[in-house]
Amino acid sequence: MGLSAAAALFALLVTLIAIAPGGPHSPAGYVLALACAAIQAGAIALMLRAPELSMTLGVLAGVGLELLSPGTGWLGQAAAVLAYYAMVRPPARSLWVLGVLLSGTPWKLVRGDRADVLLAAAGPALGWTLGELVRTRALRREDLRRRILGRERQRIARELHDVLAHTVSVIVVQAGAAEDVFDTRPDLARKALRSIDQAARSTMAELQMLLQTISPPENAAATPPQPGLDQLADLVDSFQVTGLRVEVDRDVTATALPATVDLSAYRIIQESLTNTLRHSHATTARVVVERHSGSVRLEISDDGPARAVVRVGGTERRGIIGMRERARLLGGTLDAGPRPGGGFAVRADLPVEAA
Repeated sequence: MGLSAAAALFALLVTLIAIAPGGPHSPAGYVLALACAAIQAGAIALMLRAPELSMTLGVLAGVGLELLSPGTGWLGQAAAVLAYYAMVRPPARSLWVLGVLLSGTPWKLVRGDRADVLLAAAGPALGWTLGELVRTRALRREDLRRRILGRERQRIARELHDVLAHTVSVIVVQAGAAEDVFDTRPDLARKALRSIDQAARSTMAELQMLLQTISPPENAAATPPQPGLDQLADLVDSFQVTGLRVEVDRDVTATALPATVDLSAYRIIQESLTNTLRHSHATTARVVVERHSGSVRLEISDDGPARAVVRVGGTERRGIIGMRERARLLGGTLDAGPRPGGGFAVRADLPVEAA
């Protein structure tokens, strides 16, 4: 759409005026016909800025072409203008224009026969159909783009939640511990402050990496990798300093995983341990990572007092929703709930081949 389409239509109309039988019979007629051709072609160039005005000019110029040079088509090439109008306006408007163009086709009987009427009717109908198809495809692409953006916003929100919830929980616990022993055990207080510093620096690095995924830097190769199970030991250490003892039983065959599965497994473990730290009085947690045929299975459990799935406003807490959504996007499953003998457990099955 634009000047190129308008130029192409003008060239076509000039050619038809020159070669079609029954054209203008005088120099003045040729000048008027060329003026009508220029107006009809220009209507396409103005379509985006003023669709209704452009369509009106296209039809009026087409009436002039029909009188001066009927061989150019029905109302010149008004069908082409209608096609572009149908691209930018819904059927509720464009169908009215189609009806107006079709209602005048019997005029062809004055100078032609029934075949001319059929051709005159087919042109606007085909133009409207093509324009509506293009408009529908554009709407579908825009809808797909919005869905992709929505999913990306949800992914970023989950990443921010996972990163910040874990770090803030660690900082709160360590800050409280440092205050308790600040006067009596300054060495332990300094250790807690070092843990806070380490957690804050790690979070800053992860947030910077997350922001880079939203707006990639020029040197994309310098972007650090997303966390995965190879960083599980560092994650466990960050919880150990809070007093939560974490036991890890990891299948060595579960090392080589697709990036999406590796990141999701890490985040599910991180969120589960963070929930244990925030919502339970557990002293020990256990992380099991097993590789099965076509999937990797996770189980994160603790020995705290039995607690139900925490609900806020009738819905599951955001952390559990995020974990379940991560598993679902990979084609897997995740269950979370209290254990029969006490404590809480999260179990996830993440397909590897699908990812």
